[in-house]
Amino acid sequence: MSEASDDATDEELERIRERKLERLKSGESSTLSDDAATGESGADAAAAPDEPVHVETESEFEETVAEGVVLVDFYADWCGPCKMLEPIVEDIAETTDATVAKVDVDAHQGLAREYGVQGVPTLLLFVDGEPAERRVGVQDEGALRALVDQHV
Repeated sequence: MSEASDDATDEELERIRERKLERLKSGESSTLSDDAATGESGADAAAAPDEPVHVETESEFEETVAEGVVLVDFYADWCGPCKMLEPIVEDIAETTDATVAKVDVDAHQGLAREYGVQGVPTLLLFVDGEPAERRVGVQDEGALRALVDQHV
């Protein structure tokens, strides 16, 4: 990626973060579809969505965690603790400046293996593309929020 395109991406990310912060301050509910309605492209809207991003490919995963603070929830549909954690993860996505990504370990076994996921749920916090924190099992919302806030 060229330096000019990096600058443009940084400006777009900052604009999205500012819009998200204004929505939070005003109490307005915002979703990814709201961003699409305002003319944002899919790549722009995915930069700081207010709901978890469901990762579909390894390249999408790499793009998602490349910049900023990203909380990745490695989960499985059959996992009871994962289902218990889901509303907490959704709330973190909606109320923080971090991006939240969800990776189905059954569909993406290679990613799970690459990041040493041996049990679900496993949460990895990425900061500018590098894994910074790991939590395994159901997490208390306050502790998870504090973890994210340390890096935002």
